[in-house]
Amino acid sequence: MSQQATTTVTGTTRSPRQPHKHALDVAHPPPGPGNLRAVLLPVAVVLLIGAVFVSVYLAAFHAPSPHQLRVGTTEIGTAQAHLNQDLERIAPGGFTVRTYPDESAARNAVQDRRIYAAYLGDGKLLYGSANGAAVTATVTTAFGSVAHAEQHELAVEDVAPAAAGDTRGLSVFYAAFGLVLAGYLFGMTTYQLAPRLQYRWRMVSLALFGVVGGLLIATIAGSTGFGALPGSFLPLVTVISLMGAAVAATTMVLLRLFGSAGVTLASILMLILGNSSSGGIMPAAYLPGWLRPLSEILPVGVGVRAMQGLSRFQNDGLSRALVILPVWVLGATLVLYLKDVYRRGTPAPGAGEGQAPRPEAAAG
Repeated sequence: MSQQATTTVTGTTRSPRQPHKHALDVAHPPPGPGNLRAVLLPVAVVLLIGAVFVSVYLAAFHAPSPHQLRVGTTEIGTAQAHLNQDLERIAPGGFTVRTYPDESAARNAVQDRRIYAAYLGDGKLLYGSANGAAVTATVTTAFGSVAHAEQHELAVEDVAPAAAGDTRGLSVFYAAFGLVLAGYLFGMTTYQLAPRLQYRWRMVSLALFGVVGGLLIATIAGSTGFGALPGSFLPLVTVISLMGAAVAATTMVLLRLFGSAGVTLASILMLILGNSSSGGIMPAAYLPGWLRPLSEILPVGVGVRAMQGLSRFQNDGLSRALVILPVWVLGATLVLYLKDVYRRGTPAPGAGEGQAPRPEAAAG
C-alpha cells in the first residue's frame, strides 16, 4: 500500500493533519472573565441609572416646599412689614416679597412671571393658574392666612389662566420629556447605526432631527393639536427644535468621548437631572438647593421655561433660550468636529511628508 497521508477508519477517509473540531467548541466558549463582565456590567449600569433616577426625583418631589418664591405686593410701610412677618411665620424662607407701585404694575408682573402672585391688600390676591396646581395651592393657602389675620376673606383673580388643553399645568413637562427622550435616543443611535458617517452628513441628520422634532411637538401640543401650548407657532418650533438638537448633540458628544460610558452619563445628565430640574412639574423655587441651578443651565429647563413663557407668560424666558440653547448646540458640534474631522486629518507625530497618518490617528 502506498504511504499516502490518508488513513481509512471504518470506511471513512480522514487526513491526520486536520484536527477534529466540534461545533460546541465555537458556540460555547469556556467561561472566563469576559463572561463575568458581560453578566455583571449591564446589571450594575442599569441599577445605577435607576438608583439615581429614584434618588433625584424623590429628593425633588417627595415633600416639595417653596424656597424664596417670588411674590409681590402694593402694600407699603407697616402693612408690608406685617405681610412679611406673616409669610415668614407661615413658611420660613418660603417667599421673597417685591413691592409694586399699583395694581397695574403688579398685574403685569404676574402675567410675565416676574412674580407668581401679588397681594393688593384687603384680602385681594392676583395669581396665575398657568403656574400649576402646586403654586396655586401655595399662594392661596399662604395669603388666605394673611387675609384672615387682617380680618378679610381672600378674594382671588386668575390673571394668567392655564391653557384649555393644560388644566393641570403638566403638559409642557410631558412634551419636553418626550422630546428629550427622542434626542437622547437619536444621539445614542447615530454613531451605532453609522459609525463612519461623514461629519457634514451627521450634522445634516442632527439638523433634520431638530427641525422635524420641533414641528411635530409644536403641532401635537400646540393650538392645532391638544391646545397645551397655545403660543405662537414659529417661535415654539424654534425653541423646541433648539432644545431637541441641544440634547441630541450633547448625547453624541458624551458617547463620542466616553464610549459606552457616555450613554450612562447622557441618561443621568439629560433624562434625569434635566427633566427633574426643568420646571415642568413645578417651578425651580420648589427644588432642593443643589438641583435648582441646573434649571437655568441645562437645555431642558431653559427650553421648558421658554415654552411656558410663549404659551402663557408674555414670552418669559424666550431671550434666554435663544442664547443658551444655540451655545449648547454649537459647543457640541465643535467638539464633534474636533474629534471626527480635525483630529482624523492631523498627521501623527513623526509622519514624514507624503506619508499617511497612523491608523490610530486616522481612526479618530
